[in-house]
Amino acid sequence: MKSEKKIFVAFILNLSFSVFEFFGGIITGSVAVSSDAVHDLGDAAGIGISYFLEKISQKKPDEEYTYGYARYSVIGSIITTFILLFGSAAVIYNAIRRMIEPSKINYDGMIIFAVVGVVINFCAAFFTRDGDSLNQKAVNLHMLEDVLGWAVVLAGAVVMRITDWALIDPIMSLGVSIFILVNAVRNLKESVDLFLEKTPHGISVNELAEHISDIDGVLGVHHIHIWSMDGQSNYATMHIVTNSDPHKIKEEIREELREHGISHATLELETENEHCHEKNCSAQLKLSSGHHHHH
Repeated sequence: MKSEKKIFVAFILNLSFSVFEFFGGIITGSVAVSSDAVHDLGDAAGIGISYFLEKISQKKPDEEYTYGYARYSVIGSIITTFILLFGSAAVIYNAIRRMIEPSKINYDGMIIFAVVGVVINFCAAFFTRDGDSLNQKAVNLHMLEDVLGWAVVLAGAVVMRITDWALIDPIMSLGVSIFILVNAVRNLKESVDLFLEKTPHGISVNELAEHISDIDGVLGVHHIHIWSMDGQSNYATMHIVTNSDPHKIKEEIREELREHGISHATLELETENEHCHEKNCSAQLKLSSGHHHHH
C-alpha cells in the first residue's frame, strides 16, 4: 500500500478519534485525556498536511521541478513536527497547572476511554508501520506515541482508581509530552539537514574522493558535491581529470558511486592540461595529488 494511502487512513482515524477524546476529557475530567485530544487534533492537522504533500511528492520531475517533488514530503515532515512541538508545549503547561491544583477525575470513565484509545491507536500504528519517507516516519511516530500515551493513561487510571492519587494524571501527561518533544526535535534536525544540502548521513566525501582517485586512469577529482532530495536518493556531481577513455572511466566511477549509495551522478571530465573554470577549484580536495598513476 502506498505511503500516501496509509497517511490518509491515519488522518481519518486520528481526526475522528480526537473529537471522541475531547468529549472523553470533558466527561472524565482528566487532563491526560483532554490534553491528548489537543495533541491528537494537532496530529490530525499535521497528518492532513503530510497527506497532501506526500501526494505532491510522488509526482514525476517536470521543467518546473527538475529534481522532482520529493522535497515536498520533507516539508510535510517539518510542518507536522512543528505542530507536535506546539502541542507538547500546551500539554506540558496544562499538566503543570493541574499539579498545582488537582481536580476530581472519573476513573471508571477514564479506564474505558483508555482501553478504546489503545485499541484504535494500535490499529492505526500497525497500519502505518512500514514506510520509507521521512514524512511517513513522522506520521508513524505520532501513532506509536498515541499507543504509548494511551497505555500509560490506562495504567495510570487503574492505579488512580486503586489509590485515589490524582496527581498521577498530570505526571503521565508530562512524561508523554517530553518523550514527544525529544523525538520531534530529532526529526526536525534530519529534515533541516536535507534543506541545507548537507552531505547525506553515512557518506564521506574524502573517502569517496580517494576511492575515485584510485581508479586506473583517474588523475584527479575535485568539485565534489553530494546531496539528497528526501533522505533516500542521493545525488552527486564532480569534476574528473583523466586522459583515458572517458566511457570506461565513467562506468567505473558510477560503479564506485553506487557502492557508496549514490544513484544519480553528473560527471564532468577534463583532460590534464585543461583549465577548470571554477574559482575555488584548486582549493577543493587536493586528495588526488598523492594518488597519481603514471603509466
